[in-house]
Amino acid sequence: MTTAISKAPAAAAAPRESAAPRRRSTNRRSTPLTIAMLAVLAYFLLPLLWLVIASTKSSQDLFDSFGLWFSHSPQPWTNVRATLTQDHGVFLRWLLNTVLYAGVSAVGAALLAAAGGYGFAKYRFRFGGAAFNLVLGAVMVPTTALAIPTYLLFAQVGLVNTPWAVILPSLVNPFGLYLMRIFAQDAVPDSLIEAGRIDGAGEARIFFRIALRLLAPGLVTVLLFTLVSTWNNYLLPLIMLNDPRLYPVTVGLASWSAQAQNGGSGASSNMLALVMTGSLLSIIPLVVAFVLLQRYWQSGLATGAVKQ
Repeated sequence: MTTAISKAPAAAAAPRESAAPRRRSTNRRSTPLTIAMLAVLAYFLLPLLWLVIASTKSSQDLFDSFGLWFSHSPQPWTNVRATLTQDHGVFLRWLLNTVLYAGVSAVGAALLAAAGGYGFAKYRFRFGGAAFNLVLGAVMVPTTALAIPTYLLFAQVGLVNTPWAVILPSLVNPFGLYLMRIFAQDAVPDSLIEAGRIDGAGEARIFFRIALRLLAPGLVTVLLFTLVSTWNNYLLPLIMLNDPRLYPVTVGLASWSAQAQNGGSGASSNMLALVMTGSLLSIIPLVVAFVLLQRYWQSGLATGAVKQ
């Protein structure tokens, strides 16, 4: 009996001893992986660092000083003031135009994608599979290939050189619809929909009062994707808009850059410093949007990445 009892604690302690190395193994670090991650981090952060430093320099210092370090006489506030007052404050108008185009497009595209994805996930109808396969095929079509046909179509209905020429094409987001369909399959239980129908709620009320709240993480993910793509869109506004007062930031800064190149040597033009400062100011709203909506975006990506 004494031998059996003495063996029992030893047997109970054995799993603890074997668990200790296993616990330590999870804390091991891979040096090659760490180096690779640092390289990727530098790849993404170095351009941003260069832009921040370049926005503090004059046009002459952009050519005479090292790109990744400040000049002897940095002038960040002078550049910001000059950018905001150039051409009677047209940069602020471009920035407001961009906020309008990207904001309306992002909200509209997210709602349409949520409605379409919810419909594909929770309703069974004829040719539903073929329609969804068509959506998947549309994901592979580059938006640049549709720019000229979209321009010809909008020219026929008189929408060229209006804000709608930028907003309406941005409402179509096949990838967002695909993401919302996958998200809605698990996020909205069928039993909850049936309970709403039993209580007498219509399909529209079920979607807006019940399903839409459950789809919030995926909705924010699509909103952010569309916001970034519309904010950075250059080709579509360039084709659709002729009035400089309707330009977004991308097209407006490109016009300033063209003026800097056509006004003599790059070092003698003050427009180049304004382009750098304007580029930095234009990304601040995107950074703020990602910081505020980051947790919803991450949860939406994690759910959309689950294999169905």
